[in-house]
Amino acid sequence: MANHHISRRTLLAGTAAAGALSLTGLPARAEVNWKKYAGTKLEVILAKGPRGDNLQKNIKEFTDLTGIQVESEQIPEQQQRQKCVIELTSGRPSFDVVHMSYHVQKRQFEKAGWLADLTPYMKDPTLTAPDLVESDFSAAGLQYCKNDKGQMLSLPWSVDYFILYYNKELFQKKGVAVPKTFDEMIAAAEKLTDTKEGTYGFVGRGLRNANMTLWTNFFLNYGGEFLDAKGNILTDGPEAIEATKLYQTLLTKVAPPGVAGFNWMESMASFSQGRSAMWIDGVGWAPPLEDPAASRIVGKVGYTVVPAGPKGQYSATYGDGLGIAAASKNKEAAYLLCQWAVSKKQGARLLQAGGGVPFRNSILNDAEVQSGVKMPKEWLQSVIDSAKISKLGLPVVIPVAEFRDLVGAALTSTLAGADPATELKKAHEQYRPILERSEKA
Repeated sequence: MANHHISRRTLLAGTAAAGALSLTGLPARAEVNWKKYAGTKLEVILAKGPRGDNLQKNIKEFTDLTGIQVESEQIPEQQQRQKCVIELTSGRPSFDVVHMSYHVQKRQFEKAGWLADLTPYMKDPTLTAPDLVESDFSAAGLQYCKNDKGQMLSLPWSVDYFILYYNKELFQKKGVAVPKTFDEMIAAAEKLTDTKEGTYGFVGRGLRNANMTLWTNFFLNYGGEFLDAKGNILTDGPEAIEATKLYQTLLTKVAPPGVAGFNWMESMASFSQGRSAMWIDGVGWAPPLEDPAASRIVGKVGYTVVPAGPKGQYSATYGDGLGIAAASKNKEAAYLLCQWAVSKKQGARLLQAGGGVPFRNSILNDAEVQSGVKMPKEWLQSVIDSAKISKLGLPVVIPVAEFRDLVGAALTSTLAGADPATELKKAHEQYRPILERSEKA
């Protein structure tokens, strides 16, 4: 038998080369050829925000790595969504890579066939780095990026968990414990409300459409599910009614005047000025609360998971991802960009600045990354804990905007004294045919 002696140097050289044989006689893992598409020019359409800022700020690193030139544009969220749909419908989009809001666009983009299937790229070792594997993405991320055939149509970029923000100073002043359940939250909010001092126990989104992202936390924790097994909408049942009663109580009994017109900006203003003791909203709004130029409560903010309801404890979860237009002529180069954008290095930067939370577990659980997070440790812990109880915060349907409008209008009506059951039934009857038509189209 021949003596197949292989020196260490020969082995290392061999395994580094694409198509080299390993000791088993099978090809060893190839390395990503980052320079393969040097000279290519990519166009990217981004929704304005911290994710886009992070990409644009560091894009020179990607160009240095790959030789690929990237032109990107950040557009305010609503306008960006409209522009994407118009261009993708035309079949000739001006962009290769699209920044998607999963909770609004997932079903629409899938059904229309607008996105390239990334599954083969993920399996190609000359295109995908060894550390980028499906199992590193959270369950919610995979649920968002895959279609019902199991194809990956995007790479999950940043997740937004809803958490409970609370004012430690106000809690201590009134001797109130941090609530663990909805009942405790109502009791705490009542004790913390002092209209003479102009302080209120709770603040949150009351504005039609925007209010759905808050309400969903209550709906899920009362045991609610958006759709049944046949795809019928389920938002007028007992779970929805109880969730709406809680929403109505909080926003009419213990919230600031005018809350029916509040979106996240007004809610944040009330909380950051020390006028409201509790606020439930996305983790990404934390940085301004710790900024002395924007907040009066720096160092006094507590962060924790959304309190439990009678039927469970979930954090309503929203998120965004990066997809490649099916019409793009530069799909492989675009995939390298998407991969770089969701890389550990870029994800760490996003997390450490408090501008977003990567979907990748390896970033969240990395001690070195954690040590560089500028936000308080409680904030990071609330992120890690929310990841374990995350649940999609909106139904995966095409007419999600109409859903938010109709149910959101019902919720806002209850703030003026309308009956929750009556309003939800009305919204349900209006929405059902819209959903049915969208699925038949």
